[in-house]
Amino acid sequence: MESFPKIISVDDHTVEPPHVWRDRLPSKYRDSGPRIVRAPLKEMTFIGGKFAPKMGAPGDDGPLADWWVYEDLHRPLTRLDTAVGYDRDEVKLEAITYEQMRPGSFSVPDRLADMDVNHVQSALCFPTFPRFCGQTFTEAADRELGLLGVRAYNDWMVEEWCGPEARGRLIPLIIIPLWDAELAAAEVRRNAARGVRAVCFSEIPPNLGLPSIHTDDWDPLLAACDETGTVIAMHIGSSSRMPSTSADAPPAVGSTITFANCCFSMVDWLMSGKFERFPNLKVMYAEGQIGWIPYILERADVVWEENRGWGGVADKVLRPPSELFAEHVYGCFFDDAFGLRNLDAIGVGNVLYETDYPHSDSTWPKSREVGEAQMGHLAPDVVDRIVRGNAIELLGLTADGLWAGA
Repeated sequence: MESFPKIISVDDHTVEPPHVWRDRLPSKYRDSGPRIVRAPLKEMTFIGGKFAPKMGAPGDDGPLADWWVYEDLHRPLTRLDTAVGYDRDEVKLEAITYEQMRPGSFSVPDRLADMDVNHVQSALCFPTFPRFCGQTFTEAADRELGLLGVRAYNDWMVEEWCGPEARGRLIPLIIIPLWDAELAAAEVRRNAARGVRAVCFSEIPPNLGLPSIHTDDWDPLLAACDETGTVIAMHIGSSSRMPSTSADAPPAVGSTITFANCCFSMVDWLMSGKFERFPNLKVMYAEGQIGWIPYILERADVVWEENRGWGGVADKVLRPPSELFAEHVYGCFFDDAFGLRNLDAIGVGNVLYETDYPHSDSTWPKSREVGEAQMGHLAPDVVDRIVRGNAIELLGLTADGLWAGA
């Protein structure tokens, strides 16, 4: 391509620096809120879709790593959190320190420099320690501290990560107290008032012990998102359970079928009736890829047409699911040549581009080259919509693709 558009990535990640909660929680919580401790790694496995690290005691054998410690949780920084800059064969399941990761993982100036290298103008970043929908705070016992932790993260995200130093190139994405939909709605409105237009949510809430979207429990949150134009962003793994087939399946099995939870989740939403009740609601699936979408839409339409009488949706899903998808749902991809060859069956307006920096799947620093190779058959105006135009419209960015703030 003569001129590939500057990328707006809707799925990158931030590795939170050690001071996020130390600096923003009330002083009485400084020693009990999330904090970094350097300690040996005793053991770490990732089998059957379950990540299981064990922290050693001072003086134990094992490589030193930086660990987030919070209540009973001990979570190390890992090479999978920040793999860019390493040869693929060097990316292993290992715990690391901040000094062993690329600075762009946690430093704004370094992140902008790495975005420049990768032809990326702007980026929406998901959390690391809070996990992809903030479920770390939902699982904690102390709800008061958990709510303060959520708010502290959001303040850091808006004021520092996406603050003046970022020059509008980093787009804020907040987390919410998932245990209380009213509190979650209030947090959406608090941040919408300062220009935030995206919130993390779980792809399959019941996997977190939370109500499904088929209940009315989430309606206060959905109403807040509908009213403020806040996009519900669901990342693979945001149900704390990656797809797998058996308890002893190697990580490669789950890595191949990571889209599966997005697939299940999208059918949930299309058959929930929520898009009828909240007509301005938009949802997006980060890192879910797009090649699977056409068949699911075809099958959902057949089920709606032929089986809605006994399928429990006749009174709440009033239009074919494919029509609801076209108005409300966005698929996100970083490497999906098959999906792009079937773009007409998905919809040009329902696709967003991403780079997944700094994760092991990231196309950095060759996201432009990947995009050029996979989108070379598409018209320039279509490429522009996929790479940046759809994101500008969805996230309420300026015409130049920047976050304008409050």
